Amino acid sequence: MTTPTSPLGDGLSVSAIGLGAMGMSAFYGASDETESIATLRHALDLGVTFIDTAEAYGPFENEKLIARALGDRRDEVTLATKASAETDDDGTVHGRNGTPAYIRKAAERSLRHLGTDVIDLYYLHRVDPGVPIEESVGAMAELVAEGKVRHIGLSEASATTIQRAHAVHPLAAVQSEFSLFARDVLHNDEKATTDELGIGFVAFSPLGRGFLTGDIRSVDDLDPDDARRGLPRFQPDAIAANLALVDRVNAIAAEKGVSNAQIALAWLMAQGVVPIPGTRSRRRLEENAAATSIRLDASELARLADALPDDEIVGGRDFVEHAAGVDR
Repeated sequence: MTTPTSPLGDGLSVSAIGLGAMGMSAFYGASDETESIATLRHALDLGVTFIDTAEAYGPFENEKLIARALGDRRDEVTLATKASAETDDDGTVHGRNGTPAYIRKAAERSLRHLGTDVIDLYYLHRVDPGVPIEESVGAMAELVAEGKVRHIGLSEASATTIQRAHAVHPLAAVQSEFSLFARDVLHNDEKATTDELGIGFVAFSPLGRGFLTGDIRSVDDLDPDDARRGLPRFQPDAIAANLALVDRVNAIAAEKGVSNAQIALAWLMAQGVVPIPGTRSRRRLEENAAATSIRLDASELARLADALPDDEIVGGRDFVEHAAGVDR
């Protein structure tokens, strides 16, 4: 199986589906490092070469895991990481810091942790409201000029911020949560702005943080230390209501003869975005990668969107404190 490629922006092309590595090191409960490394290396065998991480995942541990996994295969990968909330070298996390000084510090540290001399795609993980976006992006542009970063992007940014940032230096991508279960970007001009400016769109949590796989039927299906237990959509009453919606998607998938995850990913790719589903297993990776061969007609796309009406989804998509700080 060979995974096709998709263009983002600024001349960057990536595998049409990527791999989000976060859960291998943080937030989603216990993981098996041996299987995680095998999954990362198997992704390259399948042509899933767009790997996404961030300094926040651990902190730092996910970047180090990727360095161990890639070894002599670094040149096969389009490697994306992010400058996150200000983090000390000992892992102590402070508030957002989009200053040029911190962005440079974070990039230099990520290069060391990743064991590479260049980051293919470097994101500002969250916009710092106390620093003009022009200053943050200006610092990222300097890293490009120095050859330490090839392309830059933003995560969870408003349409206005995207426009201002892109005027300083071309953005290759904007990354935000986007799935059948979270379609805010279609209503707040974020996706429309990236389309207009020729910026690629990368969808994180494209399976609704696992909800759209159909495997999560109750909160008891999550590890005791899984951070999703604190999300509004994963509270017991919300899960019960939202499962009724997910089951509608499951029925359409069954008619198509594909898995729930595959049809959800195929719907997203039909929107012209690159999804980066996270997984810690080779089996799930293969299932996700096979979604690139699924084609949905207009009626199927509409049925899927209609199956999960925004006004019937119970609970917000993110932690309340996180959602309050998103640049919108």
